[in-house]
Amino acid sequence: MGVLDGKIAIVTGAGRGIGRAIAEEYALEGARVVVASRTAGTVSEVVDGIRSRGGDALGITCDVGVAQNIREMVDRTVAEYGGVDILVNNAQSFGTRDKPRASSEPTNLEDVDEAEWDWNFETGVKATLRAMQAVFPYMKAAGGGRILNFGSRRGIMCNAESASYNCNKEAIRALSRTASNGWGQHGITVNVLNPVILTDAAEGVFADHPGAREAAEAQIPLRRWGVPRDCARVAVFLAGPDASYLTGMTFMVEGGLTTLP
Repeated sequence: MGVLDGKIAIVTGAGRGIGRAIAEEYALEGARVVVASRTAGTVSEVVDGIRSRGGDALGITCDVGVAQNIREMVDRTVAEYGGVDILVNNAQSFGTRDKPRASSEPTNLEDVDEAEWDWNFETGVKATLRAMQAVFPYMKAAGGGRILNFGSRRGIMCNAESASYNCNKEAIRALSRTASNGWGQHGITVNVLNPVILTDAAEGVFADHPGAREAAEAQIPLRRWGVPRDCARVAVFLAGPDASYLTGMTFMVEGGLTTLP
């Protein structure tokens, strides 16, 4: 038996990287996992992998930039599994609605385009809010639940070339603290993960900044980039019984790179 045995979890952006690792670790810990992502092929691949290892998974193609997709994702989860115990809002798109990107493009503040700003917020904090609102009545009725949202070190450090992303991610942290304050009375915990993990999106940033990977790695006290499973195991802890008294917190899963006062 795993620490999430019998729990029902939705993981967005679960087709690759951190989201995929979380979905896989949740399944290994006994959860029934909804694998949600924009690309049907990657959704099927993750679901097939979980099932091949004896896990229970449901694949749902979901673009979090479309509000109706989010509602349908939650409705289908409830219809299939009967409720929602855990929500992981991992999905995030970059670029614009018409020209989405796999990673953020370096842009100075004075050059930020409103379409880029809007798409960051649409697929970030607004999608996070919509998913949280959709699962809330089920978690409230069940007497509790776990919500994990994603911030970013770049938001805290205010990287000069990613204003849209920075502001969006800090808005997610404020939303999470607000929800933890308002929803704690219903047994719902809301926490934030700020990862520094080697993912496809990170590789995209490195492609725009030659030498950035090595320079950042040299600053990490552990002297290595984390892998998706490093973040996934923290996500397991936060969704499990040992984290029942933790809410409104940001967990820096980044090898000690950021020191906060």
